[in-house]
Amino acid sequence: MPSRVLSTYRLQMRGDCFTFADAEEQLDYLDALGVSHLYLSPILTATQGSTHGYDVTDPTTVSEELGGPQGLARLSQAARARGIGLIVDIVPNHVGVERPEQNPWWWDVLKNGRDSVYSSFFDIDWDLGDGRIVLPVLGSDGDVADLVVDGDVLRLGDLRYPIAPGTGSGTGPEVHERQHYRLVGWQNGVCGYRRFFSITSLAGLRQEDRKVFDATHAEVKRWFDEGLVDGVRIDHPDGLSDPAGYLRWLRELTGPDAWIVIEKILAADEPLEPTLPIAGTTGYDAMREIGGVFVDAGGQQALTHLFDSTGVPYSSMPELARTLKAEAVTETLASELARLRRTIVGATGTDHDELPAAIAALLSRIGVYRSDYRSLSGVLPVAFAETAAAEPDLAAPLALVATALATSAEAEVRLQQLCGAATAKSMEDCLFYRDARLVSLNEVGSEPHHFGVSVAEFHQRAAVRARMWPAAMVALTTHDTKRGEDVRARIGLLSQVPSLWAELTGKWSLATPPPDARTGLFLWQNLFGVWPADGDITDSLRQRVHGYAEKAIREAAVHTTWNDPNAEFESAVHSWLDAVFDGPVAAEMTSLVARVDMHARSDALGQKLLGLTVPGVPDVYQGTELWEDSLVDPDNRRPVNYPARREALEAMRHPKLRVVAAALALRQQRPETFCAGRYRPVLADGRAAEHLLAFLRGDDVLTAVTRHSVRLSETGWGDTALTLPAGTWVDRLSGGRYEGSVGAAELFTDLPVALLERVDG
Repeated sequence: MPSRVLSTYRLQMRGDCFTFADAEEQLDYLDALGVSHLYLSPILTATQGSTHGYDVTDPTTVSEELGGPQGLARLSQAARARGIGLIVDIVPNHVGVERPEQNPWWWDVLKNGRDSVYSSFFDIDWDLGDGRIVLPVLGSDGDVADLVVDGDVLRLGDLRYPIAPGTGSGTGPEVHERQHYRLVGWQNGVCGYRRFFSITSLAGLRQEDRKVFDATHAEVKRWFDEGLVDGVRIDHPDGLSDPAGYLRWLRELTGPDAWIVIEKILAADEPLEPTLPIAGTTGYDAMREIGGVFVDAGGQQALTHLFDSTGVPYSSMPELARTLKAEAVTETLASELARLRRTIVGATGTDHDELPAAIAALLSRIGVYRSDYRSLSGVLPVAFAETAAAEPDLAAPLALVATALATSAEAEVRLQQLCGAATAKSMEDCLFYRDARLVSLNEVGSEPHHFGVSVAEFHQRAAVRARMWPAAMVALTTHDTKRGEDVRARIGLLSQVPSLWAELTGKWSLATPPPDARTGLFLWQNLFGVWPADGDITDSLRQRVHGYAEKAIREAAVHTTWNDPNAEFESAVHSWLDAVFDGPVAAEMTSLVARVDMHARSDALGQKLLGLTVPGVPDVYQGTELWEDSLVDPDNRRPVNYPARREALEAMRHPKLRVVAAALALRQQRPETFCAGRYRPVLADGRAAEHLLAFLRGDDVLTAVTRHSVRLSETGWGDTALTLPAGTWVDRLSGGRYEGSVGAAELFTDLPVALLERVDG
């Protein structure tokens, strides 16, 4: 049997290119790498051809595209034979309904309405459609005229919907009027069910109903009953009605020893609710700290000035954040807002014209995804106070909201669910594509206005995690990150050379003017982040950058949007990118990258070693044991070249792979040190001490990394030294042996990082 969870290796399962059988073929490699557990993306039956698995259509079956239950069993058995366990990502909040015929439960509800045995499974707004489910799936309302009857279904192009028994006679539009659903244009801003954020193809489930929980987790229960898996990762628990209650039920189902982590996005000042029966989060909080400690605070002023030069002062960003969140509530999530309003009116017996504005203003002042965890009980009262002070005209509708929250559990739940969706849509999916000061900070779980993380903050947060959440996941790259870890490390390097960067981008923007200054500043950094050091711009890279740029400018929603693309602006951006790739700027970009590449790799190695040795369970996202240049999804979900990684592991010359293999091996050999060992900062002495970050795990492992190496290169380590605890210490990376005080220059002769193990017992 596998031992406790010491590390995970994330695999993106895809029926078209990476199945259970493919994972099984990589077990020898992953075993040699030192992985303790495979961490699989969702494996339940999803929409046919899904590239991610989060659009589950049948939560009761394992995907046949991936290999079905037999394939899962074979993978589990083969992995366990090597001492490797399985962790599986599950999706309790929603199911995929884009193709209703592929979702048996949804199809039955559409066919039978409230009489369906599954009608209570979904969070349906029956009142909105006068007893019919409003489905915003048409290009316009007039498309109803084109519906045709085809046997027992209504068809419109590729769309198929069931016909209720005894209602199939007449024309398509006539039959449609007799159904339990009403098809409407998607631009109406109405939806008859709770969605995942604003995605109408994902319908929310009512996991607060024990019958729903049991039905949706029967297959998950089988995995644990049969010993196939050791833990689960829970996708988006904040979307549920009662996350804490759901997790208690899940703990009962999995048993006390299962490793459960939740995709909980924490604000920088938000604690994880300590009463939850889980190991911790999936690690976005740790990602912010680890990446942030390599950002040089000395570059903040210059980069802020560079952003200001685009015509928008950076000081306006907090107000922009509030505006975007309010707009997300009133526009993007207008259907959810209308349902909450009706709930409040029903609870209080009173309506108010400004009630929507009051809700939007209130939520815009809440900096967390949801505030109904016990440890966050003070968040909502403060938001009420701030909103009332800033907008006294909203006093009356705010009082209505407060009254409803005090008397209606449904009102409270729907407010919290709306808050989380609005936070995601306004911050991660919009503001993070507008804030162009230092885009490596624009990451899930990060807050761009926090310019890096000090050494003191880093140590304090790590020590707290060691005490409270020692088995939480630590991640550097995920399937949802805006940029891969090495791309972020290189972009973060700009904080060390802000003046040079400002000078070059100013020069480049004159030579090859971008369509818009702020868009240009944003994309310049991303180009820098993925630009090859040898200047070899492949067709693949060019296509990937074009795809990323289109997504970025549409998410930013300044000049173009997903719903209303501006062809002229988008064409200008694509033409500009080609001009950069093919023009004189390319050579200068290559020169800059080559000049700083060593420093970027130093930061990338430092990040990686910290991620593997700080308190928590490290996850190695597929392929990131070598250098990687991924941008946002779907770019970061590309197939991995495992033959190249096998060769690199055999050669053991690649610096990043050396770090990963050494740290994973040490975790296997000293599990108590990493699972239960204390965390203690170790401070360096000397004039360059600020460039050395070190800490002890337990009494027998010491991590040391270099930071801010650009400035360090100007002065050198000089007399900087690290005093080691008593004993003999061996670097698992270089083989060096040390005792007492060791000079930093000696410690980092081979690599800019060191992983020391005490070997004298």
